[in-house]
Amino acid sequence: MQPSAQPPRAVFAMDPVHLPMLFPPPLMARLRETAAIDPALVVRDFADPAVADALAAAEVLITGWGCPRLDAGVLAAAPRLRTVLHAAGSVRGLVDDALWARGITVASAVTGNALPVAEYALAMILLAGKDAFAFRDRYRATHAQPSPAETAATGNLGRRVGIIGASRVGRRLLELLRPFDFTVFLYDPYVDAAGAAALGAEPVSLDDLLRRSDIVSLHAPDIPETYRMLDRDRLALMRDGGVLINTSRGALVDPVALAEELVSGRLSAVLDVTEPEPLPAGSPLYGLPNVFLTPHIAGSLGNELERLGRIVVEELERLAAGLPPAHEVRQADLTHAA
Repeated sequence: MQPSAQPPRAVFAMDPVHLPMLFPPPLMARLRETAAIDPALVVRDFADPAVADALAAAEVLITGWGCPRLDAGVLAAAPRLRTVLHAAGSVRGLVDDALWARGITVASAVTGNALPVAEYALAMILLAGKDAFAFRDRYRATHAQPSPAETAATGNLGRRVGIIGASRVGRRLLELLRPFDFTVFLYDPYVDAAGAAALGAEPVSLDDLLRRSDIVSLHAPDIPETYRMLDRDRLALMRDGGVLINTSRGALVDPVALAEELVSGRLSAVLDVTEPEPLPAGSPLYGLPNVFLTPHIAGSLGNELERLGRIVVEELERLAAGLPPAHEVRQADLTHAA
């Protein structure tokens, strides 16, 4: 690739509410040094006549949450488009076959979004190992310190942690787990024994992981092959008192079977994602003491969005310098990745 003689023409396409957090003033200034872009123009509807001229001239789309799907109609209105830089996570719901057919380059800040999810999962693994949520509730009710007998089964020394999926999040979590005294298992059909060992984990089958782990953290992508991968039979394999952490997608777990296990008290769960999302008002999971629910907050929020914007700016600078993107997404990637 050759460096651009002129700065590329770029257009924002996302929900404008995210723009100030993704690109705070210093980062926006850096972006505008690299591309010809109007910060006041943020496209929500590609069919809006008011954006037709900007879209027709655009060489780069900087997309984010709230951007409509880039289908054949959108591409027809953007004949000069050659690059899509996604300032968010997965592009699965954004890209269309027509985009790949035209040879448009796609890059995503999904790597930046993986870090806060991995951090959240690590925090929950450590808290689950200490049974922190149950002790919090008990302390509120009794105002008493737990006895040695009540804490005998808690602690993180030698805790067996099972990671399902060596995705970007899964790999970052495996890296974060290294300093701790855990036994770590990994199930991922795309990772061989040598690859798992390099990641600091013992490769096992999915069923074996569920049987052997005290805590199971789910990081597989939401693809047809993983739909309901934790069904009733597989959830039944988990050890009594086991903890399931899900920061991936609710569709990977049978919600009825999971609710039954949680209502029975046999398992506990940390759920940042559910199916449906949000849960209906009458769901028993809201009130269960063995369930810690959060409203899909593990990914980038607040000041963490700036990390995603920074990745996009760096990709744009590489593009202007004639370099390939550092975080390119290819069509084949979407068959087994988020």
